Amino acid sequence: MTVVDETQGEQPSDTRGRVAELLALREQARRGPSERATQAQHAKGKLTARERIELLLDPGSFKEVEQLRRHRATGFGLEAKKPYTDGVITGWGTVEGRTVFVYAHDFRIFGGALGEAHATKIHKIMDMAISAGAPLVSLNDGAGARIQEGVSALAGYGGIFQRNTRASGVIPQISVMLGPCAGGAAYSPALTDFVFMVRETSQMFITGPDVVKAVTGEEITQNGLGGADVHAETSGVAHFAYDDEETCIAEVRYLIGMLPSNNRENPPTVESDDPADRRGDVLLDLVPADGNRPYDMHQVIEELVDDGDYLEIHERWARNIICALARLDGQVVGIVANQPQALAGVLDIEASEKAARFVQMCDAFNIPIITLLDVPGFLPGVDQEHGGIIRHGAKLLYAYCNATVPRISLILRKAYGGAYIVMDSQSIGADLTYAWPTNEIAVMGAEGAANVIFRRQIADAEDPEAMRTRMVKEYKAELMHPYYAAERGLVDDVIDPAETREVLIASLAMLRNKHADLPSRKHGNPPQ
Repeated sequence: MTVVDETQGEQPSDTRGRVAELLALREQARRGPSERATQAQHAKGKLTARERIELLLDPGSFKEVEQLRRHRATGFGLEAKKPYTDGVITGWGTVEGRTVFVYAHDFRIFGGALGEAHATKIHKIMDMAISAGAPLVSLNDGAGARIQEGVSALAGYGGIFQRNTRASGVIPQISVMLGPCAGGAAYSPALTDFVFMVRETSQMFITGPDVVKAVTGEEITQNGLGGADVHAETSGVAHFAYDDEETCIAEVRYLIGMLPSNNRENPPTVESDDPADRRGDVLLDLVPADGNRPYDMHQVIEELVDDGDYLEIHERWARNIICALARLDGQVVGIVANQPQALAGVLDIEASEKAARFVQMCDAFNIPIITLLDVPGFLPGVDQEHGGIIRHGAKLLYAYCNATVPRISLILRKAYGGAYIVMDSQSIGADLTYAWPTNEIAVMGAEGAANVIFRRQIADAEDPEAMRTRMVKEYKAELMHPYYAAERGLVDDVIDPAETREVLIASLAMLRNKHADLPSRKHGNPPQ
């Protein structure tokens, strides 16, 4: 529809008249193109851009920037359609009283497609967020580049990517996918720290179903190709997936409350009613001493953290490792933990990537890292080796070695081979390493070790199985007893599991002012 330009014609002669004119323009911009367009957005199960901003920010806190901005493009009918905001709403407000910058695509205007003016508004708000040192949230619901504006629209994306990269590790960047995101536009969310998606209404892909069918012959729906569940479970692109926008945006607010405003600050602390010295006697029965019996590491985390409350990152991707934000005595911590219920808690390609990115995020934003180990090793197999498990496992190793935040490791049961070293062992820089009396730290499991070391004795024995059993028992007694690593200074203390929460909180308090310098360099060259 053609938007009537209310600035044309005779101007009011007095200030009151001009203020009235301003208010009318603002109301026109606030309403958007038409009630019909709003109804169409709601009919798709989607909120409007302003409704989303109202959910995200504290009531009455939003301050809009460049509300009256319009494009200057001509051709293809654009000169007759110049709506205010140009399809993106930008500004800042507060979340629980802390400043947060936001931009939200307005799908009702040009389908939220990005043009030159649209991109310039986003560039400006990103620059403001970086300068102010405050988180940036993008509420994405756009149809990609505005084709009518040609290469100027594409260049706008380049400016966004450049700013995403410049802001990386400086301010938290959160992408909330609330509609389609195709082609090059998908790279901006991929450059940010966290990606939220809503089932059925949001999709992300580089080439859509029609292109896939034309090139490969495969037929697939938009959600099957790039829906929320696909990216939350299979690709790992999305950190969170929810059924509706209201829940999704509420969780964004919760996440912001766990993060600092920028890399020069610490995460916000809160008063905790959960006693720091609370015993966790349930842990004595929760984790079986038998290393072959699985258990749910989520229950361990719930018992340790304040009020059992934590936010799991990438909950449905690479389930054999858990990454979560939680609080201990009111202080935010990042938790990395093997999950014995999934693939016995082994490290594989996806788990290594997931944990490495999480460790890097925690280190960038001054979040101490607690690592809970129960790892039997790396996942063996041709697919893993050919897929580059060496390269991907090295990402986790690099992330831990490069991290300067407080790092505490706790070995619950198994800690075998290279996986033990990679999971923040003392030898790669953990500040403190604790173990439970059930720990088994070794190059490999006793059965495998005995088969290698005592191969000849077992083969020559009259009863090979009896000899194998004897040698396994001997290996465990000599090299895998719970105090072997402690005797050699590789574990700082063996602790009562029931006292774990108290020990971790006291250790964090000691490390709170930790300062560590990295060598002077432009940047490292991490494995890819």
